[in-house]
Amino acid sequence: MELPEILFNPLVRGIIGICLMSAIFLGAMAAVWFERKLSADIQQRYGPMRTGPHGLLQLVADAIKLFTKEDIIPRNADRLLFVAAPIMMMGSVFLMLVAIPFGAIIINGNTYPIAATDMDISILYIEAVSAISIIGIFMVAYSSNNKYSLLGAFRNFARMIGYEVPLGITIVSVAIMAGSLNIVEIAQAQHPLWFIFKQPIGFIVFFIALMADMGRLPFDQNESEEELIAGWITEYTGMRFGLGFFAEYIHLILGSMLVVLLFLGGWNLPAVLTSNNILGIILPTVFFLLKVVLVMLFIIMLRWAVPRFRIDQVVDISWKKLLPLALLNLGWVIALGLLGV
Repeated sequence: MELPEILFNPLVRGIIGICLMSAIFLGAMAAVWFERKLSADIQQRYGPMRTGPHGLLQLVADAIKLFTKEDIIPRNADRLLFVAAPIMMMGSVFLMLVAIPFGAIIINGNTYPIAATDMDISILYIEAVSAISIIGIFMVAYSSNNKYSLLGAFRNFARMIGYEVPLGITIVSVAIMAGSLNIVEIAQAQHPLWFIFKQPIGFIVFFIALMADMGRLPFDQNESEEELIAGWITEYTGMRFGLGFFAEYIHLILGSMLVVLLFLGGWNLPAVLTSNNILGIILPTVFFLLKVVLVMLFIIMLRWAVPRFRIDQVVDISWKKLLPLALLNLGWVIALGLLGV
């Protein structure tokens, strides 16, 4: 059996899915360490230093702490929803993971994405299942029987409704320009010119809306510790608390991958660099992951460089600024298509 045929074998696809799941967990651990160290550099402090070299074992120490803490469920909480909510949030991550490629292998000029599955409408699927995490947040807040948690959930809904619209319009614009809803074909359509250069307004709208969708600062109104203690996750302890934030970091990685796949060219490289089969197996994925890391570092840096917006400012930005810009970008893409550009 030749290598391309092996890659389409269901058993091999399943093994790839398990490997990607392991890789995303390791990547989330690395993202936590990156955030702590980068924030320490921005604020001129050391960050974690005493648990392993340069604090590399800090997350292991945190995991031991969370696993050994008492698992408390409030007396008046809805126990079923309280227990199921973190599972719902992690389930959203795994469903997204199914369709997002982590790179590609190029053999004899043919591209084979490293993904558990290859869907014709993968970008719509990813956008749909990413919203499941929002249901998980509401389950956390409602089941906790806590007013601060419920306020955090309602803030999350206000943000979600406002930013999903420009996010969806921008994704449609990208799909129109690529002529496909398949995220692999969208990435391949950006050779040799990335979509960030063809629709810069769309990139800005998508990036801001994605930041809001992930709940990253300055859009973390569902937590806003100064006002809501810890917001939606106030009543959670131990590993349930840890899973909630771990899911956020995995969403950070997957969101960074979407930015690279939709606007920054994915794994595309000049043909001369992938003409050799050995280089074609290694370089595209390395190039893709390098861009993902750079996007992640930029998102982490923004957390410590931009103050949190008020909830009314968040709503104004989405409806009064991003939505008109998203519609303008859609018109621009349609005009380019009519002109055959």
